[in-house]
Amino acid sequence: MGSHEYLGALRRRWWWVVLAMAVAMALAGTLNVTMTRRYTSNVTFFVNVPSRGVSDAYAGSLLSAQRVKSYVEVLTSNRLARSIAADGALGLDATQVQSRISARTVPDSVLLRATVTDTSPARSLRIAQSLATAFISLIHSLEAAPGGGTSTVNVEVVAGPELNSTPISPRPIRNLLLAGLLGLLAGTAITALRHVVDTSVRCSDALQRFEIGPHLGSISVDRRMRRQPLVGEASALSWRAEELRRLRTNLNSVKVDANAHIMAVTSAVPAEGKSSTAANLAIMFAKAGRRVVIVDASLRKPRLADMFLIEGALGLTNVLTGEASLDSVLQPWGAHRLCVLPSGTSPDNPSELLGSREMATVLLNLKDKFDIVIIDIPPLLPVTDAAVVAAQADGTILVVRH
Repeated sequence: MGSHEYLGALRRRWWWVVLAMAVAMALAGTLNVTMTRRYTSNVTFFVNVPSRGVSDAYAGSLLSAQRVKSYVEVLTSNRLARSIAADGALGLDATQVQSRISARTVPDSVLLRATVTDTSPARSLRIAQSLATAFISLIHSLEAAPGGGTSTVNVEVVAGPELNSTPISPRPIRNLLLAGLLGLLAGTAITALRHVVDTSVRCSDALQRFEIGPHLGSISVDRRMRRQPLVGEASALSWRAEELRRLRTNLNSVKVDANAHIMAVTSAVPAEGKSSTAANLAIMFAKAGRRVVIVDASLRKPRLADMFLIEGALGLTNVLTGEASLDSVLQPWGAHRLCVLPSGTSPDNPSELLGSREMATVLLNLKDKFDIVIIDIPPLLPVTDAAVVAAQADGTILVVRH
């Protein structure tokens, strides 16, 4: 299965991809509206150890680097959070304050950055300000020399506290772009998966792999077929009419037996276009000067009477049951030598009637009267009627919708 087949599947089902993108972006838009906005305030500390010489400076830099890593834990500790929460104006307890604080070291430096995240921008800044003061005080007390001397480590605020006025979440543009990308990927994946598991026939090459017989032709779908299923004089120059003429020509070229006059037309399942193909093929043979009869052997759901706009109360069923003669139910149609044999009364035992000796006799009589007998039979899979009639025909045309 080549890449061109997947591209073809995407072209056929492009709206799946668009729908997936639309759904994903709609969900992202809903989240953007419903999510609570969260703001951050940042404060950056500089950590150093006072020194008196070159050797002390080197040792101090190593000590500062070590201290910075330890101070990340101090910034997010419960002890520091309790001192900040002592400010009753915040309306938070120590656990809530602690959950709002995060810290990290600035790589290859002795800088320490703390971030306070809150749904209230004012409270986020207030906590950051309290954090800056409380952290320096706590470090000085922890690093104080024995006996109450001065701190061996110096901590200073070098940036902030500063409020980021743009909320960190939600980010509408980013969320919509990510949702659109995910929708695109999801829609493409669904389309590709649908194409992989799709076993329907989509081209004549795929049909040839089943080795059911020669490919006789392709007939384009016309949106007007539901209202005008038959190709008349007004549409004689249409693409569809030309494709039907090509089908007629190909049928003449593949008949290996000159006596192959009876052709059954069927499909695998309903709604594949077999009845309209059979009717129009009969018209094309009649226009070519052949004596043609088309028989509606689809006794369960007949369609030819409605297509040709003729009376269908009497027909094949009545002939098979002995209620009418063959000549009395044959109805000429159009200006050419075409006759239609409708299905007639709906029977209780269609399979038995179609497989009876009376049916074989009717077909022989039609073969003597006409050059070509075309039988519209039911689909193959739902019922056994088609197989019964096809066995009595000289050849069977299988119509496949793709």
